[in-house]
Parts: sequence; structure tokens; C-alpha cells
Amino acid sequence: MTDFTLDCFLESGNAYKVALMLELCGADWAPRRVAFFTGQTRSEEFRSLNVMGEAPVLTHHKADSDIVLSQSGAILDYLSREFDRFGPANEDERREILRWLFWDNHKQTSYMATYRFMSHFQNKTDDPVAQFFHARAVNAWKVLEARLKDHDFVASGHPTIADLSICGYLFWPDQIGMDVNAYPNIAAWLDRISALPGFKRPEQLMPSGIDPATATA
Repeated sequence: MTDFTLDCFLESGNAYKVALMLELCGADWAPRRVAFFTGQTRSEEFRSLNVMGEAPVLTHHKADSDIVLSQSGAILDYLSREFDRFGPANEDERREILRWLFWDNHKQTSYMATYRFMSHFQNKTDDPVAQFFHARAVNAWKVLEARLKDHDFVASGHPTIADLSICGYLFWPDQIGMDVNAYPNIAAWLDRISALPGFKRPEQLMPSGIDPATATA
């Protein structure tokens, strides 16, 4: 048995944040497919694992008992402590990492992921609700672009879990309606993340949550 099991699917940027962290840390881990598009996260079995009915879920297999964690930000924080990687060097950095983690969850990923689901997987690009979410995502990208004008990484001079959280969906620019040419600082920052030893893209780390027999997306 591996040290970690990650319930995930490659279409999830939130799952990718954790999978990438595990891979960059050289963890002994294995993905476990979540059939998201056929409703597995709504099942009683899955909700017994995570009452929120969301992926990712990380199980750390310990000698005495398993530790089960959900919510990507909390998982990233846990892993940074376990591996002593991508965490803060001091209290000031800890607060800055938290600031950007909360910003990502509230101001960027929440809008970006919902827009992507509606536009890319439900073909509702012209839906006014989808357009509202996209506009909010654009506002977030402007904030990130400004931050990266004079910072190599978001929260510190070195990569942290804040970077791994924020980048989760940005490697699918076409699916989130992002013109990367309009955000050169973000593009350069993504290149720096891609250059980290052990970096892999989502499709290299996780199985698809789409059933190939019924897929229309």
C-alpha cells in the first residue's frame, strides 16, 4: 500500500493542486478515480468519506490509523508540514501564504472553475450566469498579473503552496476563456512552476472522471 491515496479526477483543478504537490514532494502516492460526471460524489459511499461531496480527498495511511482530509487548501497545508516543502520560512510568510490561499479559493478558483464547468462541459458559454463568473475570473487574473509584475512567486521569493493552489486551473487557458497573451506575467510564472523538478500536467497524474462509454464532453 502507498503512503497516500488521492481520490481525484484529471478534470478537477482542485484535485490537480494536490496531485502536483504530492508529485513535487516525491510522495509515495496513488490516484483513485472519482467518476464525477456520473455522480459518484453524490453517492452515499463517497459522502461517508467526505460529507461535502467533493474531490479531492486525501487519505494518509498511517501505522495506527488513516488520516482523511478534504479541501485542497487544507490538504496542501498538511502536506507542506509533512514534507517540509513549499511552506513558509517564517510567520510573515505564513500569513502571506494564507492570504493568497484564501484569495484563490474565494476570488479566483470559485469563479473560474464554475465558469469552466458551465462553458466547457455544459456548453453554456453564452449563459449570462457563466459570463458573470468569467468576468469575476478576469478581475482575479488582473490582480494576479499585477502581483507577479515584481514577484517571481506569489507569496514569497520561493514557490509555496499558494502558487500550487492558484495555478490549479490556469494550465487550461482555452477552457477558462483566458487569453494568455494578455497576461505575460502569469504566463512567465506558469513557466517557472512548470520548470520545478518533478512537475507534471494533470493528465500525467490522474485518471479521467468521464466515463468513455457515455462521454459527450
